Amino acid sequence: MSTTSPYCQALSLCPSLPSRARVKYKLYKPSSSLNGIARLSTSSSSRCLRNDDNSHLNDNIPETSEDTSPPEQPTQPNVTHHQLSNLRQAIFNAQPWTVPWTAKTILQVMLLWISSFWFIGSWIIPFLAHISGFRKDTLTFRAQAIYTLVTDITEGMAGIAILHRCLAPFRPLPSDWFKFTLKGNWQMDVTLGCLMFPLVNRLSQLNLNLPAPVTVSTVEQSIVARDPVAMAVYAVVVSVCAPVWEEVVFRGFLLPSLTKYMPVWCAVIVSSLAFALAHFNMQRMLPLVFLGVVMGVVFSRSRNLLPSILLHSLWNAFVFVDLMN
Repeated sequence: MSTTSPYCQALSLCPSLPSRARVKYKLYKPSSSLNGIARLSTSSSSRCLRNDDNSHLNDNIPETSEDTSPPEQPTQPNVTHHQLSNLRQAIFNAQPWTVPWTAKTILQVMLLWISSFWFIGSWIIPFLAHISGFRKDTLTFRAQAIYTLVTDITEGMAGIAILHRCLAPFRPLPSDWFKFTLKGNWQMDVTLGCLMFPLVNRLSQLNLNLPAPVTVSTVEQSIVARDPVAMAVYAVVVSVCAPVWEEVVFRGFLLPSLTKYMPVWCAVIVSSLAFALAHFNMQRMLPLVFLGVVMGVVFSRSRNLLPSILLHSLWNAFVFVDLMN
């Protein structure tokens, strides 16, 4: 038989004091510690006696206002809002580039680049092909692919030569001009840019519904013909050559140069419009503008041409694979 007295049993059934109350009494000054202990003992004894008499009502013991207050929950940071805030700050509060030249040089470079692009593709290469004894429209799909590759490489080299010549008086350029580097946290920006591809593709479909002359490119013709060699050559053209030349001109030169006269976000939009217009294809105007904005934002955040070139290359590869299917 147990020799424990009823009063001890009652005390053993006493619920433990809430942690907040204990903390409160521990925080009392030494001069008031005896009063605090007295109040604590009285409250605990009365609860134990009620518990002994009404053990089936243990769960309904009224709590004081101090005990019933819900514990404070730590605030969780809103990651999505934080990321969007950083992106918005990077775009709208971005610092402009240091531009040593004026609008005259900007206009000169762009006009020379567009003129060389048109002159080489429409006159120089066709003339050289003519004096060699063949015409483009009579070539096989493979020969047309090689013809396009030679044309694209020639146009790109001409554009880089124009930049080199026109910017020679301003060398050495600041360190953030025409920068290519693997360093930096730009990989996530490229990933987010790739997530925009379905939206760009949707804009392409909407743009095709607008009234405009329908044209079929030699790339599409070779894909229909299923010529593997021609398709491989075109894959190099659209996924390697074109992204490099176009990003160097539009993101590497035009976008930073415009920040001398307008905010960075305006320069992103204006350079995107120029990028779309330079393709001379109204059927792709909307998607190219949107794609130019995405690549401009990626470039403005990283100040590095490698992410925008990679994103441009992935988009062209996405379109190429989509055409194959």
